[in-house]
Amino acid sequence: MTTSPHARIAADIRQRVADGRLRPGERVPSTRQLARDWGVALATAAKALTLLAREGVVVAEPRVGTVVAERRGVRAGPAPSGGELTRERVVRAAIEIADTEGLPELTMRAVAGRLGVATMSLYRHVGGKDDLVMMMVEAVIEKFALPAEPPEGWRARLEVSARVQWAGYRAHPWMAGVTSLTRPLPSPALLRHTEWVMAALRDTALDAVAKMHVHTLLYSYVQGIAANLELERRARAATGLTADEWMSRQEEHLGWITRSGRYGAFAGVVAELDGDFDLDLDVLFEFGLKPLLDGLASVIGPR
Repeated sequence: MTTSPHARIAADIRQRVADGRLRPGERVPSTRQLARDWGVALATAAKALTLLAREGVVVAEPRVGTVVAERRGVRAGPAPSGGELTRERVVRAAIEIADTEGLPELTMRAVAGRLGVATMSLYRHVGGKDDLVMMMVEAVIEKFALPAEPPEGWRARLEVSARVQWAGYRAHPWMAGVTSLTRPLPSPALLRHTEWVMAALRDTALDAVAKMHVHTLLYSYVQGIAANLELERRARAATGLTADEWMSRQEEHLGWITRSGRYGAFAGVVAELDGDFDLDLDVLFEFGLKPLLDGLASVIGPR
């Protein structure tokens, strides 16, 4: 007897749960992802997840997605290969989830699932998700530390701070969505960057307000570009398209805009580019950093 497509998909996920490749609390592939992977219609993929939900294998989590259900009657201990549960392991697992799936997908249940422990056991080490995110920020910034000996001059010091921040965001794009200009986190690691900039500006003629503006402007420059790293990750996860693939699908619409006669300057630039433009965020960061520092020099003074 031939098994229906949705039953084959359900059987595959069921097996991945049984052999531990998908653990309690971990997200299962989305309907869209299953449809792509199996070459089936979205309705078929949705039917497979519905079947698994009826069986109690998976459960829908608001604002998270479909995750593997907790196994009833099973007391989870430390993950077999991980040893004793510690704060460091909890933070490391949370960073791994945020790196691969994005911060919105980070839940205490997902962290517990990755570690193979009961969700409530995490609260012996962290106070909750907000507390956990703060620890994640601290851990990431510790990995991208400022040098022990600062270079000479305010300009070189500000450039170092910007580059260290960019490297951290590049490795962990979710970071750009955590920290806020208007509601800064009380983070010792972040305050080290603030101290670094203030020390760089100490002997300049700037008053206290101007020094804070310089610090905030530099930070917002790096964060503003870095935010697009995470936005692109989310867009790719939602659509299944790379940025280049998405742009290629916009060519007809873009052509209509440039031919309309309403955007002559833009049309001229597009024609001159002749398709030879790739928005690389690393290149954009480099392109803007020197002019930003040049502009600050007109306010702060040389060096």
